[in-house]
Amino acid sequence: MKRRAAESLGRVAEDEVALHWQNKGFGILAQRLRTGAGEIDLVVANAEVLVFVEVKARRTMAQAAYAVSPRQQARLLEAAGVALATHEGWERPCTRFDVALVYPGGVSHIEDAIRYN
Repeated sequence: MKRRAAESLGRVAEDEVALHWQNKGFGILAQRLRTGAGEIDLVVANAEVLVFVEVKARRTMAQAAYAVSPRQQARLLEAAGVALATHEGWERPCTRFDVALVYPGGVSHIEDAIRYN
C-alpha cells in the first residue's frame, strides 16, 4: 500500500514538473521513458536544449536531494545514452541533466545537476 502511494505521489510530481517545462516553452518528448538501462522520468526539449529530468518527491527538500544517489545518477546517464541512441531526432546543440526536487509547498529545479565525469 505504501509503495502505491509513493508511486502516485511520484506521478503527480512528474506531471507538475512537466507542466513547468511546458510553461517555459519546452516540448515533452517522453515521460516515464523506459530504456534497457533504466527509467528516465522526463525528457524535454526546445530547439537548442535537450534536458533529461530526474524528479524526486519527498517530505522535505533535503530528503528529495539525498534521494538522488551516485548510483542513480550513473543509471540516469546510462539510460540517457540508450535514449539518444534510439531517438535520432532528439539530438540538440546542448544536452543537460536536471533534477527537480518536489516537496510540500515547493519545487526546486537544479539545472545541470548531473554530469559525466
